[in-house]
Amino acid sequence: MNSNIYKKKRPVLVFLIPAFIFMAVFLYYPFIKNIMNSFQNISGLGTASKGFNEPWYTNYKTMFEDPNMRIAIKNTVFMILATLVGQVGIALILALLVDNIGRGKKFFQTVYFLPIVISATALGLLFNLIFLYDKGMLNQLLEKLGASGLIDWKDPKHAMITMLIPVMWQYVGFYFVILITGLNNISEELYEAAVVDGATKLQQVRYISIPLVRNVVCTCTVLAVTGALKVFDLPWIMFPKGMPVNTTWLTGTYMYYQTFNANNVDYGSAIAVVIVVLGIILSKVANRVFKEKEY
Repeated sequence: MNSNIYKKKRPVLVFLIPAFIFMAVFLYYPFIKNIMNSFQNISGLGTASKGFNEPWYTNYKTMFEDPNMRIAIKNTVFMILATLVGQVGIALILALLVDNIGRGKKFFQTVYFLPIVISATALGLLFNLIFLYDKGMLNQLLEKLGASGLIDWKDPKHAMITMLIPVMWQYVGFYFVILITGLNNISEELYEAAVVDGATKLQQVRYISIPLVRNVVCTCTVLAVTGALKVFDLPWIMFPKGMPVNTTWLTGTYMYYQTFNANNVDYGSAIAVVIVVLGIILSKVANRVFKEKEY
């Protein structure tokens, strides 16, 4: 009787219809509408379109000539590379270390996951206090240690590092939890057999843990690459409107600025389309480079 349920497709379709409607209204329609908006002339939120641009690709042409957009893409690429090393890389090391300790696993899992629970707005304000020029915690600490001069952490020379540190710190715990779950799914019998063969802890990590968690690392890599393209909240709190001197623009923050601050809704829509296209391309590349294997 149970097998006959799967042969009847109509009940399944009935239950899937609400999900399809939801996705059509809140995902597909806004996405298609956004693509159309990128070719039109829209001066502000809530205002009607004045028609299609002449020529229709005006916003995309402007984007290629926009120096701030070039800065945003360059910073986003740097963010992606830093994310792979500073988030996935550190999360993998932490997961391997915690997986090989006898006591305190739950404690470390909670501590490392805690930053992802905290609001990005709260974290942005917190790190603003840490990186203030004269009264920030970091400069006060350097002063106590006898440093000769204070550092302006929001100076263009240091601005990207100032922004990257809290972004990486916030999401390390997210990838840590995914990786530690993957490590916990590895059979203990493999480690017991390795111990019988005389393998050291380092050899167990190299020949058992890392190869068997490779597919999980691939998943984290794709999530990190696509997530770096969309990062917005914490950088915007720390550097609103791309300050200082527009050196910290990211694709997400620049899209928001053009849409809500500069009232260039059509231009912001074009940037959003580019973000989606870049996300698809980079995720495909990441899947090819870090191709999952069957064991």
